[in-house]
Amino acid sequence: MIESKQNPPLLHDYTQLLQQSRDSVDHAKQRVDYEHELEECDLPLVDLGGLWSVNEEERVSCASEICKASAEWGFFQIVNHGISLELLRRMRKMQVELFKEPFEKKVASGLLDNSYRWGNQTATCPKQLSWCEAFHVPLTKISDETCYGEFSSLREVMQEYASAMQELAKSIARVLVMNMGVQRSMWEDNCNESTCFMRLNRYPSCPVSPEVFGLVPHTDSDFLTILHQDEHVGGLQLMKDSKWVAVKPNPEALVVNIGDLFQAWSNDVYKSVEHKVIVNREVERHSIAYFLCPSYESFIGCCEEESSIYRRFTFGEYRRQIQQDVKVYGHKVGLPRFIVSN
Repeated sequence: MIESKQNPPLLHDYTQLLQQSRDSVDHAKQRVDYEHELEECDLPLVDLGGLWSVNEEERVSCASEICKASAEWGFFQIVNHGISLELLRRMRKMQVELFKEPFEKKVASGLLDNSYRWGNQTATCPKQLSWCEAFHVPLTKISDETCYGEFSSLREVMQEYASAMQELAKSIARVLVMNMGVQRSMWEDNCNESTCFMRLNRYPSCPVSPEVFGLVPHTDSDFLTILHQDEHVGGLQLMKDSKWVAVKPNPEALVVNIGDLFQAWSNDVYKSVEHKVIVNREVERHSIAYFLCPSYESFIGCCEEESSIYRRFTFGEYRRQIQQDVKVYGHKVGLPRFIVSN
């Protein structure tokens, strides 16, 4: 099968990994079940308009819904979030046009701070391959004209989108922090334009689905993530009550999920939940994720230090441990590495 000039060489990578993998037979058996349709779930839906209401009761009720969903699901959807649908549509249109460029151009042009990536270069078997391509962009580079090349029209909408997501993420994080009885936390000072990221994702149609993931099962390594998922094509799945459930797309809503850092900081009150993306045989899928991250030097402590489940660590230390685990084991180990020994 000839791959499109637009697509990265994912089929080539898959074929090589399949040939090299010693457990390819076992892998095929494991992947058969993913052909079955999972029941689509409706995530908790929070009307964020209540957060800015002049009515104190409505503000308290909205904050309570956010914290309850963060503790019980680790995921929730938000509507009336203050980001216009017109801006979301403009950003999506620009994203689709960007990914239409030939693969060789996306690799070689240095677009968006040379942030283009695809697949999983450390994969050793098909089940570790992510069938996707992405631009993982530091917010510090979004205003830099030299990052855009011939895509200069993308700069304005990227700046507007990133700024809106930054304010929205901080508003939600503030609620989660205050719920733990803390008025200020280090994220207020250390999570800003110099530390956060945006990731533009494209999941090409996949002729070998369901033998590979769009994005392998993982938790996010930040405080929280805001996802603008595909309005029509599903694929996001998350772990709930020890089983995978599919998230039903909602064109009117954004998806929020808790990251590892908030789970550690809250002493496991908020849950960083494992999730993955399943690819479609027939159609491609797009999404945009905003990651609220601290500086690499920031210490992640617990709001309840005397009974902390996790030892203190810096975000840089956490990221380095993840990279090392991926090289050694082929996957992220995450927070269990930082549990305080009895």
